[in-house]
Amino acid sequence: MKALIFDFDGTILDTEQAEYTAWIQAYARYGGELTLQDYLPGVGTTDPVFDPYAHLEAQIGPFDREAFDRERREKLYALLAELQPLPGVLDWLEQARSLGLKLAVASSSSARWVLGHLEQHRLHGFFEHVITREHVERTKPDPALFLKAAEALGAAPAECVAVEDSLNGVKAAKAAGMYAVAVPNFLTRHLDLSPADRLLPSLAELSLEQFLQELKPGIAVLMETRGP
Repeated sequence: MKALIFDFDGTILDTEQAEYTAWIQAYARYGGELTLQDYLPGVGTTDPVFDPYAHLEAQIGPFDREAFDRERREKLYALLAELQPLPGVLDWLEQARSLGLKLAVASSSSARWVLGHLEQHRLHGFFEHVITREHVERTKPDPALFLKAAEALGAAPAECVAVEDSLNGVKAAKAAGMYAVAVPNFLTRHLDLSPADRLLPSLAELSLEQFLQELKPGIAVLMETRGP
């Protein structure tokens, strides 16, 4: 294995729970309801799986979408300001750097969104490349984001481990020919993530070195010879 490719939303930072909370609170203020069953298919992708505006309009009739979105965004930004990297993320990034592994992000979100959060939390320096929806024609579950990240890192897909939280992300990683680790969050724990090669409750549950030893026994020798 040469590289780790991380998803961003819900994997590095739990923006997904913040997004969903902002949506359901905005819905409630307008007299609507947004269930997890309706919302979850769109997690991890920008494909038009679910239109939350049309869904609300079907419940309450026409409404001022601009005013609604302003209110939703105000709540979202307040929630985002309180976020910290998910448990174990920083440890895995630091261990990957010490082991000489290449690191990239492959996200269906925009570059502005991903880079802004990475810089805010001082994580940007860990990654050689940040691949976002601007770099590809189709986002997850299409494999293009992961393939582009592997290409940028100079690694074959089979030499990469993808770290994901959503079913759309896991499908993309497997379609790219990568080993997929699923780390579900508050929302995506409700999804069937069985297509992943490995399911971890949290990255804090297992160190990267332990994971690599289990993934490929020979990696232990590599780590011993690499030194501190």
